Amino acid sequence: MQLHEKKAFWKFFLAYFSSVAILILVAGHFFYKQQYQQRIKDEHFAIINYARQLKMHEPLTAQDINHSIEMRKIDNFSMDAITLTETSIEKYIPANKWHTHYIHIVKKRTHFDAHIQELRIQIISIQIVLLMLFALISLLLTKTALRPMKETITKLDRFTKDLIHDLNTPLTTIKLNIKLLSKKEAFKENKALQRIVKSSYEISELHDNLKVLLEEDTFLLEDVDVCHLIDEQINSYERIFPSLNFAITCSSFRAHINANAFKQLLHNLLSNACKYNRNNGSVALFVKGKTLYIQDSGSGIKNPERIFERNYSEQSSSGLGLDIVKRLCDAMNITIKVSSSTEGTTVALTFT
Repeated sequence: MQLHEKKAFWKFFLAYFSSVAILILVAGHFFYKQQYQQRIKDEHFAIINYARQLKMHEPLTAQDINHSIEMRKIDNFSMDAITLTETSIEKYIPANKWHTHYIHIVKKRTHFDAHIQELRIQIISIQIVLLMLFALISLLLTKTALRPMKETITKLDRFTKDLIHDLNTPLTTIKLNIKLLSKKEAFKENKALQRIVKSSYEISELHDNLKVLLEEDTFLLEDVDVCHLIDEQINSYERIFPSLNFAITCSSFRAHINANAFKQLLHNLLSNACKYNRNNGSVALFVKGKTLYIQDSGSGIKNPERIFERNYSEQSSSGLGLDIVKRLCDAMNITIKVSSSTEGTTVALTFT
């Protein structure tokens, strides 16, 4: 199961199971309250019956009840009043019609507490069984509900892989022919050829991004020398953008990432830093703690908070590059933040 499938699976499962679990727990709570009150009523009835036997001079059948006669005044007396203490259940019942004397009946809580404990165990046991049953049902329902989506994703993945594979041959042919044409004097300053070169470069970038994204759910994270990957990328960009000044401060920095994915991520960020820089500008890369900073001297970004939105772009590009950067950062547990002004843009990559 791929990463996006796992996310969808657990979101659906947790949404369904948590709603059912809440219902089971709430129902168990209210059932416990109702049974608790019923048990108090039963104890109250037992005390009332004991008082009746006492007044009628009948044999006293209860063994855990004691009584005493007290002379006292009780304001706002109610026959429904009953008091629960830590060790007993108590009630006052008038001994005469003038309410000058009361029978103080005390019943031990032993049987009451035992019944309540048994009730709790019974309710918790039933809830555990129900939760396990509905967890199994939730798993089955989730698999059934996500099966069409999984089949669709599988078809799309196969189509994308076939597309990338089929693009590789014509793209290589285009690049080779551009190199051959560029060597001829008649085509060196040809604007049409320059537009083709630019378009082929953009198609090549998109091709590389798609290749990395297809591996997003399966690539392995390893302990990688980040500085070495930076040096590789900078060497390429120094040849492509000879007018820019590159400053790298990175000697020993390792992180738990996927090398191919990070190279593509770095490529997308450096590509923007170079393409949208000013003439004779600069690009600086340096490390502080667990954070890699990429600074450029470009004109800045108007809405840095939106640049990771799909298809959002402030330049003449598709806007997919930074969306892919964000997805790769999420897949490798890298936190990315962007700050910008009219004097340039800074991208901060913080590794876990």
